Amino acid sequence: MSCLFNSMHYFLPDLSSGDIRNKICDYIQNGGALVDGLETSDIVKMEGGNYIQNMRNTSTWGGAIEIQSACNIWQWRIIVKNFRDRNGTSIEFIPVSSNYTKTIQLEWTGGHYEPVRS
Repeated sequence: MSCLFNSMHYFLPDLSSGDIRNKICDYIQNGGALVDGLETSDIVKMEGGNYIQNMRNTSTWGGAIEIQSACNIWQWRIIVKNFRDRNGTSIEFIPVSSNYTKTIQLEWTGGHYEPVRS
């Protein structure tokens, strides 16, 4: 299972990592908004052939598309602390609607996500 979905499970303890992955894949497959002004199907096409099918595979790593989807599904603001760069910059994801009810934080090393536990 991907560490991104495992990390989101920390904030959604009633859902398994697999349930979270499937909800996100369903959202993308059904054309849920990712970026204002761009069709989700066009974004997915840029990522390559069987993107959603591949993402449903439990060994496939999640990334920015899945983080943005989670923002929209759960109305979260997600701040990713980028520890890949030595300066520790943060990347902010917000729902397309700009309305969010909760802020969560994840750490990213360039190859691994971890939830920031409060």
